Amino acid sequence: MNYDIVIRGGTVVDGTGAEPFVADVAIRDGFIAAVGEVPERGAEEIDASGQIVSPGFIDIHTHLDAQIGWDPDMTPVSWHGVTTALIGNCGMTFAPCRPADRPLLAGMMETVEDIPKDAILGGLAWDWEQYPEYLDSIERLGTAVNVAGLVGHAAVRYYVMGERSFDDQATPAELEEMTRIVANAVENGAWGFSTNRFAPHVAPDGRSIPGTFADVRELERIAQVVSPRGGLMQLVGADFACLEAIGDTPSARVLFSYGTSGAPGAGREAAARLDALCEGRDVTAISHVRGSGYMFGLQAGLPFRGDAWQALYEQGLNGRLAAIRDADFAARLVEEARDPGCARVPVNEVYFLGNGSTPDYLNTVSLTDEAEAAGEHWAETFLRLSRDTDGRGLFLYRMFSKDIDEQADLFRSAHIYPGLGDAGAHVAQVMDAGWSSFLLSYWTRERGAFSLPEVIQKMTSGPARVVGLTDRGTLAVGQRADVNVFDLASVSERQPELVHDFPNGAPRYIQRSNGFKATIVNGVVSLRDGELTGNRAGHVLRHSA
Repeated sequence: MNYDIVIRGGTVVDGTGAEPFVADVAIRDGFIAAVGEVPERGAEEIDASGQIVSPGFIDIHTHLDAQIGWDPDMTPVSWHGVTTALIGNCGMTFAPCRPADRPLLAGMMETVEDIPKDAILGGLAWDWEQYPEYLDSIERLGTAVNVAGLVGHAAVRYYVMGERSFDDQATPAELEEMTRIVANAVENGAWGFSTNRFAPHVAPDGRSIPGTFADVRELERIAQVVSPRGGLMQLVGADFACLEAIGDTPSARVLFSYGTSGAPGAGREAAARLDALCEGRDVTAISHVRGSGYMFGLQAGLPFRGDAWQALYEQGLNGRLAAIRDADFAARLVEEARDPGCARVPVNEVYFLGNGSTPDYLNTVSLTDEAEAAGEHWAETFLRLSRDTDGRGLFLYRMFSKDIDEQADLFRSAHIYPGLGDAGAHVAQVMDAGWSSFLLSYWTRERGAFSLPEVIQKMTSGPARVVGLTDRGTLAVGQRADVNVFDLASVSERQPELVHDFPNGAPRYIQRSNGFKATIVNGVVSLRDGELTGNRAGHVLRHSA
């Protein structure tokens, strides 16, 4: 047998943006060995007739840095066709770190990214100090998905400046030490540097995390050592003046988070501003593929104040169900909800995700609208829908990307990529890690906003170029064999659900997929018919300056 795997008769969408074509794809020793008619048999044959065969998807905004320690399968992204994940975004990493500073970094990851501190401290090996040693530690674990990492500003700044890192500007000597550490990280595996400029991202004591208020000249100086080494500069919360300054650094490649207000015309306006920013600069934005913000329900969080609501919150799901089925207790909940201060989220921007097998992310009837139509108070509607779904029904407060049509206009820009799933972060608040499945099911199959070649390119070779990966992202002979086989007619996200599988039983949302026949990572089948195989063939991808 000449090949390890032959994928037979699928419709190949090769990641370049070219038109689809029917072909076999042969894999040997972890690489694509042939694309076309393959007469030889493989040790394993995958019948892809009627299926799409594409490169594996690349998720360039995750926070799986901690979760890898106790979940090397890297769910949920590994259920949604992702074969490479970029970690270390938004300035948050666990290296460099002195042993005495581990609780601080873990605490910042908890307050910024909603990853439990105790899980981080107990679930990671912590057998490193510098960033390259952190990559070594991940490599020893083995992962189901390839991992590429950025070194974070908060960790670097605290390592060099200590408590002064929160509020003070760096001295020339401190800045030179930071650039030395960052350059060493990029030369020994990091794909670049990330930073945070969003003040609400705070440490446990309420201070904005280190680097938030650093002078832009500090970032320019760091870019001067990252960019010539082929590294990426990733930013969150940065204004356009900051992005221009970084983007004008010679050889700079910049990635930042972006969105729209949801107001009429905001999408086109945001796209025009982005295009102007990117003129003459290698700058790329990333945004949500659908509304996002805060997800809650009887099985999860309850953003309501009041004695009865607090008593409900303190019970498990079965206890909560029993309580809301008690007419007297339910009446107390509704009475407390009549107080305008009860709801901690604007209920007129909350939408029920439905009771179907797939979530209704496009629901345009808010909780208050549904209540008005039924002649109920919104709390009565919430309780009724919760009872009807045995407590499994979930509600989404759309804080970001509120209008799907405005997002469509934003995505008209050639300089923006879909994603921003935040996998591994905000684990008990939101679940956006299935963004790739939504992109295929809604934006391609249902809406037709992107052709299939366009959307595959935006999930494969496009993000590969942004990161700097040259051996993945397309189905071509000699490329690494990261491959998806899926049914475009049925690919979708399933309903999110809350599980307690983090260390110490901490909760998180997960979300499985439909329609994925196989996912192959480095020539090894990691997922078959929607279920992980237990093979962890992912590599720690190391940038070499």
